[in-house]
Amino acid sequence: MGVTALSPALSLGEGSTPLVPAARLSDALGFELHLKLEGSNPTGSFKDRGMVVAVARAASAGARGVVCASTGNTAASAAAYAARAGLEAVVLTPAGGTASAKRAQARAAGARVLELRGSFDDALRLARELGARPGFVLVNSVNPDRIEGQKSVAHELVEQLGAAPDVVALPFGGGGNVTAVALGLREAGAGSRIVVGQAAERATTWASAIRIAEPAHAEGVAALVDAGHLEVVTLSEDELGTWWRRLATEEGAFCEPASAAGVAALARLGLPSDQVAVAILTGHGLKDTDAVDQGAGTVIEPTLEAILEELG
Repeated sequence: MGVTALSPALSLGEGSTPLVPAARLSDALGFELHLKLEGSNPTGSFKDRGMVVAVARAASAGARGVVCASTGNTAASAAAYAARAGLEAVVLTPAGGTASAKRAQARAAGARVLELRGSFDDALRLARELGARPGFVLVNSVNPDRIEGQKSVAHELVEQLGAAPDVVALPFGGGGNVTAVALGLREAGAGSRIVVGQAAERATTWASAIRIAEPAHAEGVAALVDAGHLEVVTLSEDELGTWWRRLATEEGAFCEPASAAGVAALARLGLPSDQVAVAILTGHGLKDTDAVDQGAGTVIEPTLEAILEELG
């Protein structure tokens, strides 16, 4: 996996996330569905698998710090592992474009979070420029060490399932995780088809983790499509919202909105009843609590009678 000798010291226990059957959604969709809960990683998203490798490599190379552009999850992960390594973390985000919980994670770990009057693409361009200067290492997924770490999810889900699934589904934002999953499946000897869901409104989608207008790995993803290994499904905001809610209310799988893109893509396509699919839920719901309607609960008198009356 490209893990350096420093990685064990930096590990926060990333990987080995649950793979759970989704019985109710399987019945609704008409095929066997399992959920890979990447929100169980230390900072709440799949990013930790690759970040521990990238930061370990940066530390072993004598870097002063790491830099990333982020819609939130990369920032939280980079900040945590940089703190473990004793490195500075510089995070560039589009102003107002990230979930508050993710910014809080990064700041809590001591990162310098700089919000730009621009897009994620502006942030990535500037992160690349800073990463090219002496002392800083870019830890976005264009860093191959990130891909080396993230591919472990594919090996892991095949091992947990006991066989390669027919289909693996996940969100498509920048394309780094798609690239990593494809590499991992190939290394595992799995011929699984990959399905990814992207937002039709890429630059403005409510699913902030995939709010990326110009995917950094667009060429690699296009090559996978051309080779017949990958299908891209473009989703409406309503589709993303519907399946995000259904994952929580029907399976108890509270994920951030972008994480529902894989399941939404599967629902759009449909699969034969004898097929087995794994949907990778990339981040925990607590990463983006702003997405939840948190209106005031029902206030009642502190009596059993009042409770029973409310329950009908």
